[in-house]
Amino acid sequence: MNSTNATALQACIDACFGCAVACETCATACLEEADVQMMVGCIRLDRDCADICRLTGTLMSRGSEYGVQMAEVCASICDACAEECSQHQHEHCQRCAEACRRCADECRRMIAGG
Repeated sequence: MNSTNATALQACIDACFGCAVACETCATACLEEADVQMMVGCIRLDRDCADICRLTGTLMSRGSEYGVQMAEVCASICDACAEECSQHQHEHCQRCAEACRRCADECRRMIAGG
């Protein structure tokens, strides 16, 4: 692996784990909102996205042959989570949406080969 690909891979791994933290933080904060029922969709997507991001980062870290396939799934769920979170004005949702967009971008950059 050349240094450009290694840099793209590491950026993607970092973005995946960062996104997982942002999603977990957002889900927890959503549970503390006054109208939790309104946040159910956000919480569900946050949790799913966090799990997929962690798995994707882990697979890529170990050089799994399934890393690229998971990066595609990860980018897709990150897009969905960013869309949901961006609909809410809470600061934690906005930070999560930003982390999801960054992760989706890094996954797609890594898939494209750097």
